[in-house]
Amino acid sequence: MSADKTQIGVIVSSYQRPHHLMRTLTSIALQQGVEGEFEVVISDDGSEDETAELVQEFAGQVDFPITFVTHPHDGFQLARCRNEGATASSARYLLFVDGDCILPPNHLAEHLKRRQPGVVMGGDCVRLDEQTSDQVTLQSLHEGLFPATPRRENQRMRRQARKAWFYNLVRHPTKPKLIGNNIGIWWDDYQQLNGYDQNFVGWGCEDDDLRLRAHRAGLKVKSILNWTYTYHLWHPTEETQPDDWKNGLNVAYLKRPIRLTRCLNGITKRSSDELVVRMIGSPVEKTVVETVTPQLANLSAGEERTEVEVLFLPGQGNFSGNADCNILVVTGKSHKAERFVSQADMVLMASPSSSSGDDHRPLIFRLDQFSEALKKVA
Repeated sequence: MSADKTQIGVIVSSYQRPHHLMRTLTSIALQQGVEGEFEVVISDDGSEDETAELVQEFAGQVDFPITFVTHPHDGFQLARCRNEGATASSARYLLFVDGDCILPPNHLAEHLKRRQPGVVMGGDCVRLDEQTSDQVTLQSLHEGLFPATPRRENQRMRRQARKAWFYNLVRHPTKPKLIGNNIGIWWDDYQQLNGYDQNFVGWGCEDDDLRLRAHRAGLKVKSILNWTYTYHLWHPTEETQPDDWKNGLNVAYLKRPIRLTRCLNGITKRSSDELVVRMIGSPVEKTVVETVTPQLANLSAGEERTEVEVLFLPGQGNFSGNADCNILVVTGKSHKAERFVSQADMVLMASPSSSSGDDHRPLIFRLDQFSEALKKVA
């Protein structure tokens, strides 16, 4: 994007909590040191109350751009909201917040100051109880009467910041965590991931999935908690939120064995036919490519990141370790079979003994099921 674009787009997700949303927007309007550098997109999950009218009225009272986008409500679709909000923004850098959180006056300035190329900046929120949340009013925000951080929450924020620093120090492959009420990411990096995966419907796990794919793409995840965090206003628990995270609706999908760095159901919609597939090395018998996987015969080299690597046995070559999915095609006996099977996510063979996989073995398909295997990747 060109340099004249808005520096930071604040993407506010909201649904049926107009009183909370107005306090969020008021805290954004009171940001300091970022005049003329930000815009706000309210991405609504299909509210049928006065949310749209209140946003329109608020937009007429402030001097920064406000956009409102929505869609018909069909379950808890936070991932969709964030993608729609991001695509409605013209900013080079995105800051995701929730419409039930208030931002301290330096929040945007700190995110702008701390942003770095190739880095996703993550944070969290202080959770206010019901009584304290009720004391946060539009008037109190205008008067600068910000809620005090409870001691226990302050300690939790500091502890999370230390853990994030340690994870960065040891170059942990999947941590620290990202929590969607306080995530800063460059638009180009977000686009590289194809945004949030909209297969996540219902409460939870969409941020964990984004984090894992960001790490997979070579992006770094750092914490901004040493400098700023948001404040979460109390409200009743979302109906799809489980008592125990492990029992959540989205946990099984989060733990799927194959995770595409660039999700299919994201900002743009892709099919299994659009996966970037490459053949690694070459089989001993050249004609086997057209016989087993004719799609590979017409592939061009291209510059796109390889998503699926296909390796033939017997044949020459090795899995690179850089693809999202390794498919091993076994057309004959090879002394290398055991080693490559252990590296494969899927195996195609003439006489498979099983058509499903578990935690200890790859998924198994027949040689004529290459297209089915790609659909399983998707």
